[in-house]
Amino acid sequence: MILAVNAFINTLLGLFLAADNNQRFVASRVRGIFAREVMTMALEQLRQHLTGGLAAFEEVVRVPDFSVLLGGKSLSALSDRLISLQLTDNRGFDADQLTLSIDDAAGDIELPPRGAELSVSLGWKGAPLVYKGIYTVDEVSHSGPPDALEITARSADFRDEFNVKREVSWHNVTVERVVSAIARRYELKPAISESLMDIEIDHADQTQESDMSFLTRMAEMLGAIATVKNGNLLFITPGAGVSASGKPLPAALITRSSGDRHSFRIADRDSYTGVRAYWLDLNFGKKKSVKVRPRKAANKPASSSREGDYIEGAEGNIYVMRKTYPNETTARRAAAAKWQQLQRGAAQFSLTLARGQAELFPDVPVSVSGFKPQIDARPWVITRVEHVIDGSGFTTRLDLEAKISDWIAESGESG
Repeated sequence: MILAVNAFINTLLGLFLAADNNQRFVASRVRGIFAREVMTMALEQLRQHLTGGLAAFEEVVRVPDFSVLLGGKSLSALSDRLISLQLTDNRGFDADQLTLSIDDAAGDIELPPRGAELSVSLGWKGAPLVYKGIYTVDEVSHSGPPDALEITARSADFRDEFNVKREVSWHNVTVERVVSAIARRYELKPAISESLMDIEIDHADQTQESDMSFLTRMAEMLGAIATVKNGNLLFITPGAGVSASGKPLPAALITRSSGDRHSFRIADRDSYTGVRAYWLDLNFGKKKSVKVRPRKAANKPASSSREGDYIEGAEGNIYVMRKTYPNETTARRAAAAKWQQLQRGAAQFSLTLARGQAELFPDVPVSVSGFKPQIDARPWVITRVEHVIDGSGFTTRLDLEAKISDWIAESGESG
């Protein structure tokens, strides 16, 4: 539409110039040049106003778009029958879920076969769609009147074999070897955070426990998460805003005007400035401690001892772990994992974007502006994304957690 306006303005300008060249009643050459310049300026201003107005209009009337493929074939009939499409992208071993609600008032929609695979892409008309993965149909319901079909599908990466209980003992291995061995069992590609790859595991028993459960348990001990995405078995540090290879993920900027709803919550009982764990030094027969706390940024002004960092909590509010560990390395590792867990749960922040952004997914870092200063000042990381396309348009709901800050560990005596 904007190109058509430009062509129209150019045609008017050409006609005017042609007429002006052939005009017989021009008072003088100077007056003709002046009139031509004035008209050229007026037409250029008209072009700018029309182009700007049309650009704003096209931005307002953007239309959601989606693509659903069944067995590689496009389900084009859904475009006119879709009541709603909801896609939830989770972190960890919570399967991603797709829910389609379809108008079947005409009664001609066939029930999809259970186990069928749906390939989904989302976005806006006139722009490339964002591929969101493959989902396996595992629940179908039909209700009415008015007749409607609801299809629920879950991420195809999560298979029944993950729940098979196994008997395995792991001795003197690294995290990389454990995760890689389990990935090969399911023909998945292992993707492990560099900071986790070389951690040594002296002994771990997988007794009548599924691989999914064992990986989740090991991840919790190490302050990590385990999940399967697009054929990859991920074992990564959450909340750091980096990929499995350790490279920073591109940050998203969200302003107050981007959304129509938000919710922020914080409580003192959830805010800590460190974690202390104890271990037994057999050489001296003494109980010693290790403390994990955030690394203070250089040149950062000191805050009051009462409040400390707004989200991390007041100075001296230390979480003490009850278990005594066999050595300092294990105690340090446990304290670091607990510290990361506490940081992730210190504040709850959710946003609903009035205009959906299909490119967002869990663990993408986010900067926000236009909210309270304490919220804007904190870097955030997405933990859960819910995309919805329905009669109201295309919206995206985000759950976020505070990005984990750098930390240091300090050794000390019991006390």
